[in-house]
Amino acid sequence: MSEPASISSGIAERYATAIFGISLEDGTLEKLEADIADLSAALKGSDEFQSFVASPILSRADLKAGITAIAEKMGLNTVLCNGPAVMADKRRLFVLPQLLDQLRGMIADHKGEVSAEVVSAKALTKAQAEKLAATLKASVGKDVNINATVDESLIGGLVVKVGSKMIDTSIRSRLNSLQNAMKEVG
Repeated sequence: MSEPASISSGIAERYATAIFGISLEDGTLEKLEADIADLSAALKGSDEFQSFVASPILSRADLKAGITAIAEKMGLNTVLCNGPAVMADKRRLFVLPQLLDQLRGMIADHKGEVSAEVVSAKALTKAQAEKLAATLKASVGKDVNINATVDESLIGGLVVKVGSKMIDTSIRSRLNSLQNAMKEVG
């Protein structure tokens, strides 16, 4: 991990620990979890929002006003409104994506769950996702939440990442392996 990435992760972890602790104390963990999903979707779905969060040009006051307005318009939990506002005050709003990932992980740990990042060539059906979750649960020993995305360049198969383990059964990966093997022979 590069130094800037580890610094961002450390910053995000400190804010996430505070936000998680307050939500746990207040009994608003379910609302926090829903709000994290909403804010994540908004961040991933808007290039302007991503640019705003990462902007080195905007003043602290503008960042704080902007993130507060967004949080209020979305109806986010008070703790999730205040956390990014404080981050903006400290010029640390750029770690918002890592903060959301950290919070998602803390909530999953609290619930005895683990998240799996699944990339497939086509969208998984509900039955496929349930079967994959059951298979992963048998392997990991915890309930598994699947975060599925689609990447048509895989051609077929899946890439599954649970924690630090990754399983790549994609056709693209197999073709790359075959191509490398053919280079060694020739």
